[in-house]
Amino acid sequence: MALINHRAREIHFKIVYYGPGLGGKTTNLQILHDRLPPERRGKMLSIATEHERTLFFDFLPVELGTINGLLTRFHLYTVPGQVYYRLSRRAVLQGADGIVFVADSHPARETANRESLADLEAHLKTVGLDAPGGRRLPRIFQYNKRDLPLALPVERLRAALNPEASLEFEAVAREGRGVTETLRAACKAVLARLATEPAREAAPPPVATATAPLAGPAPTPPAAGPRGRGPAA
Repeated sequence: MALINHRAREIHFKIVYYGPGLGGKTTNLQILHDRLPPERRGKMLSIATEHERTLFFDFLPVELGTINGLLTRFHLYTVPGQVYYRLSRRAVLQGADGIVFVADSHPARETANRESLADLEAHLKTVGLDAPGGRRLPRIFQYNKRDLPLALPVERLRAALNPEASLEFEAVAREGRGVTETLRAACKAVLARLATEPAREAAPPPVATATAPLAGPAPTPPAAGPRGRGPAA
């Protein structure tokens, strides 16, 4: 659920990029961060694992304007895709407002795509974001690596991953193709959901003490800042 920070006059949303390992999630965020004006984006933060990184940053999109006088601030996260980082992925999903599922178009990754989507659905139910009878979290599908000579047909990817016909985009993330379009659709879907699920006010930050720990153990992203969005940049 979106959070309102009245002190900063902002409303905060969290979008998580999910998908199989090395499918292009990190590349998406790196391209987006590079394209955004420095004065409208936060610092890219990273928590490294042995094989992959969890990245997150926030930004204020100029073109989306305000909601009831509040600026919209989006927090973008990736998750480590490898199987043995399941708990890290669950932690990152806490408080998400929307999902971008980045699928790998390589034929050898077809099974990994399906397993990653099943993993996502299981985690969403566990953290209460897709409760039975409730509204589904907005999902955008991105079919990455469309430049591969033997890329899986979009129709095959759609049938396996997106039978409910959520918005989808073809992409070559390393070249920046389809990256901005995917994010723009995700932001709009999250804002549209706000009309039926109002935001709640952010809790005030805890008062630090001399004996309080300053950081949690890596690699799980810290649940700091508004609704687990990581440190504000």
